Amino acid sequence: MTSLHPLIGSGYKGDANHTGGKLYCHCKDAPVEVTLSSDVAFNHACGCSKCWKPANALFSVVGVVPRDKLAVTANASKLHIVDRNAAIQRNACAECGVHLFGRIEVDHPFKGLDFVHAELSPGAGKDGWQEPQFAAFVSSIIEQGFNPEKMPEVRAELKQAGLESYDCLSPALMDLIAVFTAKKAGTYKSKV
Repeated sequence: MTSLHPLIGSGYKGDANHTGGKLYCHCKDAPVEVTLSSDVAFNHACGCSKCWKPANALFSVVGVVPRDKLAVTANASKLHIVDRNAAIQRNACAECGVHLFGRIEVDHPFKGLDFVHAELSPGAGKDGWQEPQFAAFVSSIIEQGFNPEKMPEVRAELKQAGLESYDCLSPALMDLIAVFTAKKAGTYKSKV
């Protein structure tokens, strides 16, 4: 079976006091460098077809940071947007293809948050970044050619690694989306 992701099931635990670090693309010469001045939040395994994944992995591991906590600190000229029509503008290295961050520029519940792959930090999996919290868009791996008959094995492996699996986002994130939508529609009821 293809690996879910190198961090999933590795036993890795983050550090609640982690304050950020640097992410790098895979170029040997002049890699793109992104500096994060906070830890990631909502770090999760993602099975969608848009997120960057390491070789032979079924899932990416992606989290978010506030937009003002991310800075491109070296070789920004190598970045390009993978799909300008997507809500998340994924900025990837034009040479190696690694996605460094995804930014939302349109009206969206997650505007102001940048999507990042903390595993691009040297020593990822042992340097304090928040560990994956859940698995999202799990059934989407079928759309990418995964055998649907093996999905029970994938879900069991995610569960064994301590990750609840969803075919959308986690309930907390879905609630944030619903609040955003209700506020726009004028139907949001705050606490009474």
